[in-house]
Amino acid sequence: MTTLYTEIASPLGPLLVTGRPSAGAPGGTAIASLSVPGQKNAPAPAPDRFRDHAAFAEAERQLTAYFAGEAEGFDLEFAVEGTEFRRRVWDALDAIPYGATTTYGELAARIGASRAAVRAVGGAVGANPLLVLRPCHRVIGADGSLTGYAGGLDRKRVLLALEGVGEPATA
Repeated sequence: MTTLYTEIASPLGPLLVTGRPSAGAPGGTAIASLSVPGQKNAPAPAPDRFRDHAAFAEAERQLTAYFAGEAEGFDLEFAVEGTEFRRRVWDALDAIPYGATTTYGELAARIGASRAAVRAVGGAVGANPLLVLRPCHRVIGADGSLTGYAGGLDRKRVLLALEGVGEPATA
């Protein structure tokens, strides 16, 4: 399968976006990943990928609107792979409203996982291949503190501030 990619300028630095052609996707491309420079566990680039900026015009339009404060969400098709558990966690991330935060424990409860599964939920959040698009930046610590973000805590602060979320408590 052909993997397409481009870089999109943003307040977080260049966003590396990859995707696959999809006739039903807005703009004709389903997004497989969005990562930032220095990101922990960033998806490895496919060896057979092709640069095609035009294929991501719709994603760029929506991201630009989001960063300008003119949009609160995205209407894009995603082409990501993950275990059943990760998909449940990622679906729960998608349900966190713009400008709101939740904790890892609350996320675990939303998917019907036990309190003991909080660490596994954190692992699934950390494995999210769609930074910004799937709002893992909205997950904070149980004490309200700003906790890990694969793109870095400075970028998490930028995203939360953009959405009008005040600085969470520090530990």
